[in-house]
Amino acid sequence: MRYRRKAILPAVLLALGPLFLLAQIPDEIALSRQTALTRAIQQVSPAVAGINVVKLQKGPSAYSLLFDDPFWSNMFPETYRRVESLGSGLVLSSDGYVATNAHVVENAAEIIVTLPGGHQYEVKDLYTDPLTDIALLKIDARGLPVVKLGDSNELIIGEWAIALGNPLGLFDVSKQPTATVGIISGLHMDFGHREPGRVYQDMIQTDASINPGNSGGPLVNADGEVVGINSFIFTENQYSAGSIGIGFAIPINRVKEVVEELKTKGHVDRSFDTGIVGRPMNRDIRNYLRLPVNYGLFITLVVKGSSAEKADIMPGDVLLEVNGRPVSSKRDFIQAVEEDLLKTGDVITVKIWRDERELSVSLVLGR
Repeated sequence: MRYRRKAILPAVLLALGPLFLLAQIPDEIALSRQTALTRAIQQVSPAVAGINVVKLQKGPSAYSLLFDDPFWSNMFPETYRRVESLGSGLVLSSDGYVATNAHVVENAAEIIVTLPGGHQYEVKDLYTDPLTDIALLKIDARGLPVVKLGDSNELIIGEWAIALGNPLGLFDVSKQPTATVGIISGLHMDFGHREPGRVYQDMIQTDASINPGNSGGPLVNADGEVVGINSFIFTENQYSAGSIGIGFAIPINRVKEVVEELKTKGHVDRSFDTGIVGRPMNRDIRNYLRLPVNYGLFITLVVKGSSAEKADIMPGDVLLEVNGRPVSSKRDFIQAVEEDLLKTGDVITVKIWRDERELSVSLVLGR
């Protein structure tokens, strides 16, 4: 009898074994679905915002359309119509600071920030740096989840990239950000003045799908760290609004620097004046000065007490380069400074021509 009892026990265990295995399978499947990417999305999503913007667009009055007469135009002034647009953002602090693109919120009459779950907040304060296309919003909130900021200098081409945001207004439908996945396709992409007054330098390229409404949202690595702010895409032609896998993000290290200035000062001071007054070169001046190049700004005046005077720059010098960029006009000078995203107090290296030789001079961007 004891022998038969011993023989039955292994048989029962063999019979129950598959049931135990079946019970474990759902847990194993659930674990296999949890990847670094899904964890990163879950970590960052609570701090991603949808942004709805209302702008007032000026239009002609009804009477001015019928009568091309200043009298009627004065009697019936222009009308304004509400134009709605959207974008994305990321929560930087638990007390309601939200970062986005400046182009998302510029000229806004009303800005509404929507957080996951549908909670909406009207923006109370807005700070922008148009040159870098970075904006900082302030909403009246406490205890918000925040994103973790990474180091964009440590990015590697080929590593995972996740774009989170509000494409085509889908945030309003699901009350959650939408995620797309790709890789870091390129680094240090320089576009200069892609738009008037706006410079895109040292950009991050990704093939994670970015569509209208994603602007201002975070680009995230597999560790759940924000490494950039999605800003614009290349499309097949000017009439196409869809993603073809070529999107660009502002490096988060630049965002950190600009946001800190916006938070403490309310603006980024780029109103410099070096005290240089000049005129474009012509053939006679070039020949007289034996200038070996066909560009340069001939300096006619240096303002007393200016940073140029302190740098020993003199009238009669020829300004050739600013930080390695050739210049021929004051506009070239300003554009060279803007493309390096410099601000008041920064130091530039200028190359000048004096006494038939080139000199390199350090020049402070003063007031």
